[in-house]
Order: sequence, then C-alpha cells, then structure tokens
Amino acid sequence: MEGNSTYKRNPSLAVMAQLIFWSRWLQAPLYLGLIVAQAVYVYHFMIELYHLVHKAASIGETEIMLIVLGLIDVVMIANLLIMVIIGGYETFVSRLNLREHPDQPEWLSHVNAATMKIKLSMALIGISSIHLLKTFINADQMKSDTIMWQVAIHITFLLSALAMAYTDRVMTRTLIETHDSSHAL
Repeated sequence: MEGNSTYKRNPSLAVMAQLIFWSRWLQAPLYLGLIVAQAVYVYHFMIELYHLVHKAASIGETEIMLIVLGLIDVVMIANLLIMVIIGGYETFVSRLNLREHPDQPEWLSHVNAATMKIKLSMALIGISSIHLLKTFINADQMKSDTIMWQVAIHITFLLSALAMAYTDRVMTRTLIETHDSSHAL
C-alpha cells in the first residue's frame, strides 16, 4: 500500500517500475532461439539415427554403444532445453496458462527459480555422466589428461548440485520457520 502512494507522488517512479517489469519480455526472443537450437538437435539426432541404422550390420557392438550414447546425449540436452524454455518462460516472463492441459509436464506446477536450478544441475550431471561413460568406453583412445579433466568437471557438477540443493533446503526451512513463528505471534 505504501508503495502505491510513493508512485502517486512521483509518476516517474511508476513509469520506471513499469519499464522494469516490461523488460522481462526481452527474454522471449532468447527462448525462441532455444527452440531453434532444439530443432537443430532434432535434425542432428535424425542424421545420427539414420547412420546407426544404415551402419548397424557393418559395425561392432562398441561403436553401436557409442552412437547410442551419443543419441541419449542429444535427448538429454533436448530435455534440458525444454526445462529451460518452458520453466524459464513460466518463471521469468509470463504464465503459460495451460489450464490443466493433459500434456502439461508434472514438474511445471511447482517450478520456481530454485527448483529450476536444481533440475538443470541434475540434467547437467546426467549429460556429464553420458560423456564420462563414452570416455571410459573409449579410454584406450583418450589421453589420460582428458579423462582426468572430464572426471574433475563431473565431480564439480556433482558438488555444485549438492551445494545448490543444500542451500535450497536451508532457505526453505528458514522460510517455513519464519512463516510458522510469525503465525504463532
């Protein structure tokens, strides 16, 4: 209430507040660009799948496994893109107004910036795991420094995700305790 009286006394503050609030729409083209990037991944996936099907009779099990892991990697990156596109738009730009659409992702009903960060970090860990598995399958053709750096990066992703999850848990607990204590008064 007090904020509204401030805006009535100073119309330039109201204009600035509206401009700042409107600026969230500057992110919309970014999400559209990610949709184009996802289309590129779909194209890449189809080309790799075509190669797998046509080479299947002439390649070994290890090569098939590496190609399939590459396909899984593309799918996981596409999942990451969907989380960022849908979750980011819903969280930072505007509601999607799906109104109980039967295809609405379950996670979208409780998405916020903190849960998105944790979901994204988990997706990055999954993608990193696929890369690590490909590296271990191909270890005899990889430099030991490359393997070491990939493991170090993967561990960094794991520690970052744990730190974010712990921070979110502490923040949530603090909010609940603050909310409960304010209602007790």
